[in-house]
Amino acid sequence: MNERLKEIRLKLNMSQDEFADKLGLTKSAISGHETGRRNITEQTIVSICREFNVSRTWLESGVGSMFIEMDRDDEITVWAASVARPSNDNEYMKKFAHMLSKLNEEDWKVLEKMAKLMEEEHKKG
Repeated sequence: MNERLKEIRLKLNMSQDEFADKLGLTKSAISGHETGRRNITEQTIVSICREFNVSRTWLESGVGSMFIEMDRDDEITVWAASVARPSNDNEYMKKFAHMLSKLNEEDWKVLEKMAKLMEEEHKKG
């Protein structure tokens, strides 16, 4: 499992520090897990699967896909939960999500029109 832990981290293009921070661990704990010097606890397994959408079956056995496939609604739900999580200290993210929550149907139509115009401009080069 230690090799798969490192594989997840590398796939996510994260340093040991960044990975550890997301899990509430230290860099030395992640290093120990990756090298096999330290056993991965049940709590850490649960945190890895929850935080990074990793398949527990894959993490423990290497069978199946590394990540759990999600549809758009699932991805939105996971993102919204991450915004609302008490440990999220990204104030800009919270302010932006709050602003989005205040938009009415007409506002969304304006945003859609703006996005389409930007896409057209981007295609023109």
